[in-house]
Amino acid sequence: MNLFLKTFSMGVLGLGLTFSSVVAEEWRFNNFLPETRPESAELERFVVDVNQALAGDTTLKMYSGGSLGLPNTDTLRFLPKGAVEMSLMWANYLGRDAPALSSVVVQGTIGSIEEFEKAIPTVREIYEEEFEEWGVSSVGYVAIPMLSVSVFCRDELVRSIEALKSKKLRVWARDQVETFTGLGVAAQIIPQAEMYVALKSGVVDCALYPALYAHTVSLQEVAPYASFLYPMASGPYVIGVATDRWEKTEDNVKLAIANAAEDLWNRTNHYEDDFERELAARKSLVEGGVTWGEDFSQEDRNLFVGSVTKIWKTLADEAGGNAPAYRQRVLDALGR
Repeated sequence: MNLFLKTFSMGVLGLGLTFSSVVAEEWRFNNFLPETRPESAELERFVVDVNQALAGDTTLKMYSGGSLGLPNTDTLRFLPKGAVEMSLMWANYLGRDAPALSSVVVQGTIGSIEEFEKAIPTVREIYEEEFEEWGVSSVGYVAIPMLSVSVFCRDELVRSIEALKSKKLRVWARDQVETFTGLGVAAQIIPQAEMYVALKSGVVDCALYPALYAHTVSLQEVAPYASFLYPMASGPYVIGVATDRWEKTEDNVKLAIANAAEDLWNRTNHYEDDFERELAARKSLVEGGVTWGEDFSQEDRNLFVGSVTKIWKTLADEAGGNAPAYRQRVLDALGR
């Protein structure tokens, strides 16, 4: 090989080594929601916005529907340890490790959009403080619609608390277990990913779930009878990053995430059309074969609200620590 070719080959090899060493850092974003959920579409847009802003230096890649095998109840355990770089979190799933989070917003105690909008800034402040104690920085939020929670059953229509007492009910949070237990109903927590099989196999007879999202988990296939029980406001989903990682993150990455997160919140923090979308979802379910019954009576709904309001205080007192103060801060924001 002549000197020119030898020199050229060595130069190309050197360039190749240089190029191969410059590899964009990938952040894995764990999203426990199914890909079919509207929030997942909004989160995907967030990912696109961040990636476009960073132009390849760092990239986000979202993994939805539990595809990484990380239980949503374990987020405060796996995120600070670096199992993923970023994760969606929901306070109501994290009560085992952080009991105070379960009593910030107990679902069913806030029943109007006007009240909830008063509480949201305080709820966000509390989340930031509590997650920071666990070594997690809150870097973004996704608003959850003002949902209408219904009772979906596999074998027959159930539209009273009395009738529900003879059924096994699937719920998703401890406050619901305590609330329904107080009403004489056998309730157990079953993760969303296991709900379909639990209904199909008879582990439970009925499930609490919003009609708005029923189609995303094919709930109508195994529970084709439904009746509305109560309106539900929930604290927002939080996008979390381990604090030690966040502190070491380059400023340009932080800025891209912050800007995309602000846009995400502004897109989702609207509640005006929630009830119209709920009615459209019910109509679609009925057209698909679901039998939709009359609402639970106002008397039954009052029983539920009374029970869940008592449970809110009980859970806060039981959790201790910051929980009673968190509850009071939310009550103050509500003007109660």
